[in-house]
Amino acid sequence: MFSFFTMSASHETSSTTPRTSLGPKFSSDTKTRYSLTSNEHKPVFQKEGLNRATNYSTLNSWTSLMTGFESPAEHDHAKRRRGRFFALTCLVSIALVLATSHVYPVNSINLGSLPQFVSRSPSLKSASLSTADIIPSDSPAEQLNAFARTPDVQFDNFSLILKGQRVFLHSGEFHTFRLPVPSLWPDILEKAKAAGMNALSVYTHMGLINPAPGVVDFGGFRALQPLYDAAKAAGIWIVLRPGPVSKLNSIATLTNCLQYINAETTAGGIAHWATSEVAGPLRTNATDWQAAWQDYIKGIIKVTAPNQINNGGPVIGVCCSLTYLQTNFCTDNEYSQSPISHAEYFSQLEDVYHDSDIVVPLTYNDPGQGRNFINGTGAVDLYGSTHLKHEFQGGSFDAWGPTAPGYAGCRILTGPDFQSVFNRQLWASNAKLISYYMLYGGTSWGAIPFHGVYTSYDYGATFTESRELTTKADELKRQALFLRSSREFYKTNWVADASTGLQASTNSAAFITLLKNPETGASFYIARQADSTSTATTTFKLNATVSGEPLQIPVVVPAITLGGRESKVIVTDYSFGASSKLAFSTAEIFYASTIDGRDVLFLYGNSTQDHEAALQLTGKPNNLHQTPASLVQFTNSTSLSQSTTIVSFLHGIEGLVTVWDSDTQLILFADSDTAATFWSPVIAGAKNDPLRNYWGIGTNESILVGGPYLVREATITGSKLALRGDLKTDVRLSIIAPKSIRSITWNGENVSGDVAAASSLTFSGGFVGQLKLSKSFSGVSIPKLTNWKFKDSLPEVQKSFNDNSWTIANHTTTNIPLKPYYGDGRILYGCDYGFCENTVLWRGHFIATGNEKSVNLSINGGEAFAASVWANNVFLGTSFGNSSNNRRILEETDDKFTFPAGALVPGKDNVITVVQDNMGLNETSGSNTDSSKGPRGIRGFALDGNKFGEWKVQGKIGGYKNFPDKVRGVMNEGGLFGERQGWHLPGFSTKGWASRDLSQGLPSDAAGVGFFISTVKLNIPKGLDVMLSFTFEEPLGQPYRAFLFVNGWMMGKRVANLGPQAKFPVHEGILDYQGENTVAVALWAMESNVTISPNLQLTLDAVYDGGVDVVTDNPKWSAAGRT
Repeated sequence: MFSFFTMSASHETSSTTPRTSLGPKFSSDTKTRYSLTSNEHKPVFQKEGLNRATNYSTLNSWTSLMTGFESPAEHDHAKRRRGRFFALTCLVSIALVLATSHVYPVNSINLGSLPQFVSRSPSLKSASLSTADIIPSDSPAEQLNAFARTPDVQFDNFSLILKGQRVFLHSGEFHTFRLPVPSLWPDILEKAKAAGMNALSVYTHMGLINPAPGVVDFGGFRALQPLYDAAKAAGIWIVLRPGPVSKLNSIATLTNCLQYINAETTAGGIAHWATSEVAGPLRTNATDWQAAWQDYIKGIIKVTAPNQINNGGPVIGVCCSLTYLQTNFCTDNEYSQSPISHAEYFSQLEDVYHDSDIVVPLTYNDPGQGRNFINGTGAVDLYGSTHLKHEFQGGSFDAWGPTAPGYAGCRILTGPDFQSVFNRQLWASNAKLISYYMLYGGTSWGAIPFHGVYTSYDYGATFTESRELTTKADELKRQALFLRSSREFYKTNWVADASTGLQASTNSAAFITLLKNPETGASFYIARQADSTSTATTTFKLNATVSGEPLQIPVVVPAITLGGRESKVIVTDYSFGASSKLAFSTAEIFYASTIDGRDVLFLYGNSTQDHEAALQLTGKPNNLHQTPASLVQFTNSTSLSQSTTIVSFLHGIEGLVTVWDSDTQLILFADSDTAATFWSPVIAGAKNDPLRNYWGIGTNESILVGGPYLVREATITGSKLALRGDLKTDVRLSIIAPKSIRSITWNGENVSGDVAAASSLTFSGGFVGQLKLSKSFSGVSIPKLTNWKFKDSLPEVQKSFNDNSWTIANHTTTNIPLKPYYGDGRILYGCDYGFCENTVLWRGHFIATGNEKSVNLSINGGEAFAASVWANNVFLGTSFGNSSNNRRILEETDDKFTFPAGALVPGKDNVITVVQDNMGLNETSGSNTDSSKGPRGIRGFALDGNKFGEWKVQGKIGGYKNFPDKVRGVMNEGGLFGERQGWHLPGFSTKGWASRDLSQGLPSDAAGVGFFISTVKLNIPKGLDVMLSFTFEEPLGQPYRAFLFVNGWMMGKRVANLGPQAKFPVHEGILDYQGENTVAVALWAMESNVTISPNLQLTLDAVYDGGVDVVTDNPKWSAAGRT
């Protein structure tokens, strides 16, 4: 797994004079990573994937379980350093899942009468128990908990109940602000629904929505209503998490349902202005902090309340925490009730929610079940427990550096094998509310990321940054459709596992956990390798209980097989459809439901293994199809009732097999890969039902569709079935639907069927046809980026530059707790002057005496930052946020810059100009709630032999209060001259600019900043979903950074000396696929007399026939607010 570990302190002092080559050097020891043998490199645990209610003392005994889960080539990922102060360890996250299937019995914490989710694991003391000994289990009685504020949200000791229906909440994380094209949000929601998910967890970002005091902006990509509308159309529940708070440098992460989301965002989501203007400690009962969050939270409530489930909307919960109960508002997350300032803060938050139209209960995630907010001041409605897995491992973020493992590697390590073992282990722990972080990661464009990560937030997630499905989506769909099909699974007791005496397996190498429905008797044996890292093949038989009697299964085939890194669910006494029952199945269940009055069961399994199922086959069979007798065998049972047939699926089956086809039943089997090509779109219910698209609430009707890359929607109108989806290639289309269907369309085009092929699939409701790509599919042509125009963007170092309009930096006090190291008492922190994002420029004036030798500057820009320094127009050097061998990523530096002869003019006004990149503010570290108040800027300044006069500062034009581009928002621009003038915006005239190719770098190989602009016209046919990226194709290591603007949006920050990112996906909507596009690159050359040659190309990543309609919103240049 990705394991990122802490580094030592990042303050680096150098007396090199001048310092001109720190950044681009790659020494021979760059492969040496920090190890865990040094005390200063102890691992700390971050939010991703952690089970928040976990006994962390179990970690040491479990971490070894995952040490072999990496291939040798991937092993270095586990040694990867994560940056300065906190770290993610997927390894530990995974181990926690295995460790906690029954960590907390009901009596482990005295919660009094508090409604709660509990781990339903009886206390098992016997060292030798069989399944017959412990079934049925004597678990606590069902206890329904309803809240007076809404009858639509209830829960008991088993699961969530919505509108009276028991629900297994199966969710994934999606941050709309990381996909700043609202018309593309339906794409993500439709893909989630197609994958079988029923919910999404969605952060909102205070810093974007509340950019300045008193300003709340839900326009454009900040809007929530388009999300709610798309969710309702797709049938996806929304758990809103209106954060902004910051992360702990400890076992888990703080998150505040009020102002904090963490999420690797700058300041953890807290509005930048608050980090400077609020004097009191953040996230406490401080009066000014309470005033600061009111507008944001009340704005969220106003937009969200009408969209709650009680109003026919998709919102079943609002939780601002990293962990959440999907039906609830969360007051805060992983936050101590002590001191009283914390408790009163909680109480203040709750008062705002209770005084509003929000009707769902409030909850809180308590790290390690610390008994916070159960009673007393700030106590919540619902104290969450281990039934909730709030942010399980959906991937990992990646850090700066040339040896970063990259998201492709993360996607492999958290891929289908990982999902198979560890997602099912969540089920084995009896979790009934699960969310994966992330389902879709997206892009941390502009100034959104905190300083520890780069632009891409792909996360190695199920859907790529460019929105493509991956093999992780295949496995997730197989699991999710089983969960959707298996309502008996929503109410289960945890009975026992192999560590508590369950003797279910004949081979100790197979670890079994047993869950059982106390009403129906359906049992779920969840099997995995006892050594979860094992790549060996394990065979065993299962000592199960079927219909109340012991039975060793399988009966006919030799054994159950577990491949390396494989887990599976073996069911007994499992009901499907209206009246059918599986006695047992060692094949896994892909789909179980009713289609047109017939009970339909779709089983699957690895094609190299044998599988077996026992059931009563009913109805009059159709003999038109040919079941391969050599691979599918039927045996009358002697150990079960005489009417039960054992069906054996022998290894070698590839493709779809119709096992039984009658007027009452349809039984199918396929190998795992073939099963992944099938979809089960939900058919909407009654038109007058606002929840008609929600499975189990507004509809119970679905069909099966096989073949396409994606099936987004299925609509039945009379005898017509309309399918909408995407194709990657020509495919065979297989459908099982009501027999009344007489015509089928795909994306509006009629599809002809093959009657003979359909009848061999099933005699009733079957359809087989062919889908072909549209003629425009092969017509996608991507032009080159040519005809670049160039202009210098650093006039600030020229003698003639006038900074009279700049802000005088004369503050002597600051609310930022980290004070200057040295100087004359003036505060040179950008945010204190309204300049919190991206590049900030400083100009320090002094009258030279001729005796000055150097200037010392201590600069804080965040990890991987850079700051270039000039004396008048003479370049002195660049301070890099990384050590010269790239082994250490630095948050701040302290450097001496020596003045070359002739650089200063005695007796005249001389200027030190500093161009500083702000990489984003810190998230919360440890228990210090004010650590998001970052001292980005100059923390120390001293002239050798003189003193500074006036200091001036300039960042984004207008600062956070008066920035002109309200559409792209507060995080989009920085303070470079070209940005302030709007050169990056479409429609800006480059008339009179020089012609110069980007690959030529700056003239004379000078250090400095220049703007390069090119326009490219695209003519991509409509009806295609085309994924494009901007790719820097030159090798890593050149001393420059580039800010990539596409139609005015800053979609990438290229740190070429450090890496790793060189490819920047940009979506349609930012790009105009049927028009002219402006591409601007602000090129910052950080060394003089060093040739840099950026080679930027627009590259084609993928083409799909289909997609969704996309709207562009790219305002053109205007002089307003920029003069």
